[in-house]
Amino acid sequence: MIHEFWAVFAELIRAPFQQIEMIWGIVPLYFGLLLNELTSPKASFRTAIQTGFSFIWAGVQWLYPYFKARGGNGLPLDFFSMTSVKLFVTFLVLSFGVAALFCGIGKRFPRYGRFLGHTRFANYFMITIFPMQTGHLGWSWNRVLAIAVFAIPVWLVLRFGLIPFRGRK
Repeated sequence: MIHEFWAVFAELIRAPFQQIEMIWGIVPLYFGLLLNELTSPKASFRTAIQTGFSFIWAGVQWLYPYFKARGGNGLPLDFFSMTSVKLFVTFLVLSFGVAALFCGIGKRFPRYGRFLGHTRFANYFMITIFPMQTGHLGWSWNRVLAIAVFAIPVWLVLRFGLIPFRGRK
């Protein structure tokens, strides 16, 4: 069973690097993941800005394939060709990204909004769902379960593997 999840997880990680147009979208998310993991675990305006940028970057990358030149209907974005799960996830990520960015820039979290500065590990989820959101792999429960199964091991590797690099001056 774990072998099957490992194969699915490896496919999710490998897929963006098999097509040039996806590399430009995924590499900044990896840098964001490392940068977030090297900063303080406390919520701060700086981490909110990092999170906001990563979320907005991912959302824009997921929307990019659906933009088209203004045609007969006048809409610059073809919402009708996106599946409902892709549309929902994209706009949820964009909403959190814009909120986190504004909180970081404005140096103020709204009531119950401090979680926007705590999203250190969120890039992991954006990296793993990236091929599904861009349409290069389809959404499936098997892929979602593989992401969930490997979330804790990846977090442990990042958490303890990067200890020597945290807090260096």
